[in-house]
Amino acid sequence: MNKLPSGAAELLRHVTTSTATLPATLICFSHLRWDFVYQRPQHLLSRFADDTTVYFIEEPMFVDTDRPHYVFSERRPGLCTMVPHLPHGMDEHQVNEELKSLLEGFTATKNLNDTAFWYYTPRALSFSGNLRPAVTIFDCMDELSAFKFAPQKLKDLEQELLNRADIVFTGGVSLYEAKKTRHVNIHAFPSSIDFEHFSKARNGIAIPEDQLAIKGPSFGFYGVVDERFDIELLRNAAALRPDWQFVIIGPVVKIDPADLPQAANIHYLGGRDYKQLPAYLKAWDVAFIPFAMNESTRFISPTKTPEYLAAGKPVISTPIHDVIYPYGDQKLIHIASDAEQFVAAGDEILKEKENSAPWLDRVDRFLQGNSWDQTYRAMKSLILKTIGQRN
Repeated sequence: MNKLPSGAAELLRHVTTSTATLPATLICFSHLRWDFVYQRPQHLLSRFADDTTVYFIEEPMFVDTDRPHYVFSERRPGLCTMVPHLPHGMDEHQVNEELKSLLEGFTATKNLNDTAFWYYTPRALSFSGNLRPAVTIFDCMDELSAFKFAPQKLKDLEQELLNRADIVFTGGVSLYEAKKTRHVNIHAFPSSIDFEHFSKARNGIAIPEDQLAIKGPSFGFYGVVDERFDIELLRNAAALRPDWQFVIIGPVVKIDPADLPQAANIHYLGGRDYKQLPAYLKAWDVAFIPFAMNESTRFISPTKTPEYLAAGKPVISTPIHDVIYPYGDQKLIHIASDAEQFVAAGDEILKEKENSAPWLDRVDRFLQGNSWDQTYRAMKSLILKTIGQRN
């Protein structure tokens, strides 16, 4: 079993040089759409596209068509998204058969002996399991079986994928600990950052107009608002501090928007482009991570934690395991289990705002070496080592 690395930089020092090369083609199967929220898959696969041709296959869209087909879209040189368009009215078996046929037709133009399959969702095995690529990679970024509406079959498919995968990555330390006995070639890669991008919040970039219109101490969150979001924490904190402004950026999915707390000091701005996030962060006094403590958050490692810190913003988070370790342990962020603790942390942060330089210096030292570039290089080295050992 592999020793858990302390980070990508540390891992790179222990990966032996391999003479193997990446396959010419990498096909990724994702449960997330490329344009939904820019996160781990986009960061990693955009970098892999410098070394191999990447095809990012999304879940199907059901449209008025008599002919199932892929819709291709080049997102950058070497990387293309593929969205299956299927007719309305299909049951699950018909959907998988059509997806299988589409994939077989596409891979018929490729050399499977020079192709990698990269999975974010085990469900894709339902239509890709008959094909045998040169290498199979499972980047397990979330515990999908714990998400709302997740079918029981997902657990069986995940075990099948773990049996089939040549190498497994996990999106956090706690997820690694939960999976480490289920694969012999598994490695933890917690959330990384694009420091250059988010540190723009520290300079003179312009604050967006809709954010400028919000006056008073600003507490901000960006991300998907779903069953992981602690609605009651937001409701109660906003009630305790009506002079604080709570800004929520991101799409609302899998929950009824009518269930979200409404108040004069809570502002739902909707989704924003990844490029815009530093401009919003610039205006916030505090960034927060209001994840509920439930099965869907048990193994998460929020990417926004180091992103908030790279922007130079104090952070308040609920006690998520992969946030407490290492950020909470290092006293880089505040942990709050309820609204009262949240308010106490917010009061402390606002009081110490003018004396934050020593804290920010510790943040920057901690974040050194934490980057998507290093994560990509470490993953690539491990994949090449795995390929080399098979040849």
